[in-house]
Amino acid sequence: MDKNNQYGVLSPWAEADPKPFKGISPRLTSLTGKKIGLFQNFKQASKQMATTIGEIITERYPGLETSLYDSTDQNALETETDNKEKYEKWAEGIDAAILLVGN
Repeated sequence: MDKNNQYGVLSPWAEADPKPFKGISPRLTSLTGKKIGLFQNFKQASKQMATTIGEIITERYPGLETSLYDSTDQNALETETDNKEKYEKWAEGIDAAILLVGN
């Protein structure tokens, strides 16, 4: 506080991302013949969930393929880790993703 009893006010927001919002991707009309990414976090239960969900959806939808991505860093965006290129390559090769977070 300065001598005139005035406070300086700071914004709680960080710098804005210069990339414009893209909005929600359109829903897939069918899973048949699609490649579905299974993104599992570092927690143990997510590994079992990925295995189980992968087995169920490949049985249910003919021609469906799954691709597993194993995130090993805690509390970090994958694009801000050393795995950024690996993650981006994985994401480019899938039609949709399922995020698995275990306990």
